[in-house]
Amino acid sequence: MIKDTDFYKNLQPFLDCKDHTVSGEVYQIKKNVAFDMLVTVPVPKNLAAYYKSEDYISHTDSKKSLLDKVYQTVKNITLKRKVSLINSFKTPSKNILDVGAGTGDFLKVCKNNSWNVFGTEPSLEARNIAVKKGVLLQEDLSKIKNQQFDVITLWHVLEHVENLQEYILSLYQLLSEDGKLIVAVPNFNSDDAKWYKEHWAAFDVPRHLWHFSQTSISKLFSNVGMTVEKRVPMKFDAYYVALLSEKYKSGKMNPLRSFYHGFVSNSRAKKTNEYSSILYVLKKQ
Repeated sequence: MIKDTDFYKNLQPFLDCKDHTVSGEVYQIKKNVAFDMLVTVPVPKNLAAYYKSEDYISHTDSKKSLLDKVYQTVKNITLKRKVSLINSFKTPSKNILDVGAGTGDFLKVCKNNSWNVFGTEPSLEARNIAVKKGVLLQEDLSKIKNQQFDVITLWHVLEHVENLQEYILSLYQLLSEDGKLIVAVPNFNSDDAKWYKEHWAAFDVPRHLWHFSQTSISKLFSNVGMTVEKRVPMKFDAYYVALLSEKYKSGKMNPLRSFYHGFVSNSRAKKTNEYSSILYVLKKQ
């Protein structure tokens, strides 16, 4: 069994990146060549404090700024696609677990599609918003015991997990033998990541502790006996990430320039398959 400490061995410098959301602090991002994975160094001891910001949209339903409105619009479009994907699976009991469920919008739509919904979310504020939508969330996976799920989803969650290998093993144990695990994460090998470099919004240090490639996802999950069954590009992410990256780079969002770089990233990914974010469907071997 690989330990998280192994990921910090033989690291190579990659780039320095600023926390644009909360602290303004600069963190190192280093590369583990063996896994083709990046790690954020150091990890703050009070990591929870770095999520306490009105700019952290996934923990609120804010529609105040242009960026908020874009986020909520894209979220509503992608929700339909997410539910369409899980509805395509043949499942015996339609039990779904959404890890890092935010304010519960995905599970609410799942519930409306006759799924038995379960979820976790560490943010108390987000959990309280979810309750108002009829979705009850637990604080973390330790609160979910003696259950297995046909589908487990992590929408941009794995990059936040502190005990990565232990967490992946927990997901394996919670998944039924024929179940599907869906993991969506940013891809640092994408064209928009290479263009924006330290300003790439999906680095989001220090909240994102890990930064994945397609190789690293395959290696991490094969270590617990899982294999990647399918990869799905998340094309909208390129545009949203570019919009936020432009803001970090120049102080302005520059919608036209953002759209251009998002479009270029998706266009080049048609040949390389290196999209800004990738959804992985995994199963037990």
